[in-house]
Amino acid sequence: MKIISYDPARFADLPDYPFAENWLEIELGDGHHGRMHYLDEGPRNAPPVLLFHGEPSWSFLYRKMIPILVEAGFRCLAPDLIGFGKSDKPDDPSFYTYVRHVDWLQQWRNAVCPQDAALFCQDWGGLLGLRMVGEEPDRFACVVASNTFLPTGGGQASAGFIAWREFAKTSPEFEIGAILQRATQTERSPAEIAAYDAPFPNEASKAGARAFPQLVPVEDDKPGVAENKAAWAGLAAFDRPFLTLFGENDPVLGSAGPLLASRVKGAAGLPHAMLSHCGHFSQEDRPEELAQGVIEMARKAGFLP
Repeated sequence: MKIISYDPARFADLPDYPFAENWLEIELGDGHHGRMHYLDEGPRNAPPVLLFHGEPSWSFLYRKMIPILVEAGFRCLAPDLIGFGKSDKPDDPSFYTYVRHVDWLQQWRNAVCPQDAALFCQDWGGLLGLRMVGEEPDRFACVVASNTFLPTGGGQASAGFIAWREFAKTSPEFEIGAILQRATQTERSPAEIAAYDAPFPNEASKAGARAFPQLVPVEDDKPGVAENKAAWAGLAAFDRPFLTLFGENDPVLGSAGPLLASRVKGAAGLPHAMLSHCGHFSQEDRPEELAQGVIEMARKAGFLP
């Protein structure tokens, strides 16, 4: 197996992404190591907020939210998951597993932000982040979730997800920038589309992006079902502020917002919303509303002044 490192030339002149690079070496498993890239913006002693992206995006997705959150007083930490963004990319799809993704992100969190933190998560950022909340709820001051869920089998997947999973597995053309364009309600510029294509110079570099949809445990025999069921005990009992802000124009996960809010104790009585003119990648369509939701939940929790 080859570990593909990023080409800095492909990331030149990214629009609205002036952020410094930060790196952490991660034990990938089977004797392999890789570098995880992450953003670390704002004062180091400020309350941290973790910003977890999903499939097939990277920390570029948070470029509109980070300035708002830093201005409000946060330290923003946004990793690129292994296989995405500037982070290293194993070229073997079978090397990517749910348990490894959790472990890789947990290694990063323990090294970079061991203290309590707020969390914003979307898509696979929620399959990872909500799992972490369920397993270690005391490490999270508050949560804002968007277009995500913590699935536990049962075969209850939307038709939109089943179609997406098959497309990711079999389509000969897997153009990441075009995927982002189709899954938002606002038009992406050519430079923004190029920024989403930048991490993926060839088919081998897309191994993680193609693998991710196959790992979602929507059927009972999928790895991760038992672990997610166990994590739901802690997630359901999470009594700190838990807000859902979902894009209503998302055919894959848009309908999951009310269900998620109904199952978490800390979500009771909060101003959950289905955002209009908002697709799956809500950070592109409604960044101001999402950032404000994080700010309000952190203040409600007494985590942000």
